[in-house]
Amino acid sequence: MKVIIIGCGRVGSGLAHVMSRRSHGVTVIDSDPAALKRLGPAFKGRKIVGIGFDRDILIEAGIQRADALAAVTVSDEANVVSARLARQVFRVPRVVARVYDPGKAEIYRRFGLQTISPVSLGIDRLAEMLSFAHLDTVVSLGSSEVDIVDVDVPRLLVGRSVNEITVPGEIHVVAITRAGRTFLPTLGTVFQEADRLHLAVLVSSAERLGKLIGL
Repeated sequence: MKVIIIGCGRVGSGLAHVMSRRSHGVTVIDSDPAALKRLGPAFKGRKIVGIGFDRDILIEAGIQRADALAAVTVSDEANVVSARLARQVFRVPRVVARVYDPGKAEIYRRFGLQTISPVSLGIDRLAEMLSFAHLDTVVSLGSSEVDIVDVDVPRLLVGRSVNEITVPGEIHVVAITRAGRTFLPTLGTVFQEADRLHLAVLVSSAERLGKLIGL
């Protein structure tokens, strides 16, 4: 996969190394030559000094053949302009922009632009840690209204069925890992000792889930 990363701060440089280690072709753009030095001598991708929303710079970076682009500069506006240009003009299949302002991030998402807000992620993660203290939150979906959480089956659930802890529209057991194999259960599936449960839960139903599974 050919990936373009705009912005070479801590996030941009870290992302560049991760994608490079995964054998993707990576090109990093930053207006500050000194920022590109963060990548170090071991980085095998390309480095380009320039403005991330400059069409000529993007073409030099190979955007016409790019599979993905991440705009992670310190400027929300620059990231959004770069992302929109990549998505709407050059038709890059996967485009993500980092936006610090959660309000703006939500507006841009409504316009079809995929964004990530560090502030919102931090708040959501803290809320998850407080709400699901005994659970492992795997991922938050949408605008963090729904979480996918993992939990080892509590003793009181052993011998009971999936149906007993299913609350339509609030709590669903989406998968069970048993003896090293993960499968999709039916409502009649009976929990066994050492099962690992994977649940989809409305964040607002965290307390209800805790009562159902005895936490």
